[in-house]
Amino acid sequence: MMNKILMVALCLSIVSCGAVKKKTAYASQRKITVEVVDNPNYNEEEVSVEEPIEETTTLEKSEDIIDTALSYSGVRYKYGGTTRKGIDCSGLLYISFMEHDIYLPRISFYMAHEGKRIDLEEVTKGDLLFFTTSKRRKRINHVGLVVAIEGEEIKFIHATTSRGVIVSSLREGYWNYAFVKATRIL
Repeated sequence: MMNKILMVALCLSIVSCGAVKKKTAYASQRKITVEVVDNPNYNEEEVSVEEPIEETTTLEKSEDIIDTALSYSGVRYKYGGTTRKGIDCSGLLYISFMEHDIYLPRISFYMAHEGKRIDLEEVTKGDLLFFTTSKRRKRINHVGLVVAIEGEEIKFIHATTSRGVIVSSLREGYWNYAFVKATRIL
């Protein structure tokens, strides 16, 4: 029995070592240099071909992520959910970013440690807002994605236990009071 447990533990440790976090890099141009060897028509000049690569700007990436999140509007709340049958606040952002090759932690508390902390005055579309909604524990337990800024009003999409996935305003008393910090991932 002990041998079976050891074998299972060994297999799990080997399999888990292969997990890699994918990183995305963007470049505006790529230069490819080709050298021709042993060709009688070659005149000893280096041939250079410039090949443009499609560049996705941060704004376009933010818009795409926002569109993905907004496609979940009206989906009911389900603790730990990540599907259209039910989703929670961190699951909404986890899925929305993941569909665009940006990998965030699954839990809002850990998500809050990602990216760069920014002042509320610097917030733009695509930034994350973090909240503490528990009276007993002063720990981040809720997250939303900024979808619009209208004057001084910041609107964000999130999943609430009572109404599911909705867009709210940071001006609303409850969310303004519960707000902790903003971060920028992109």
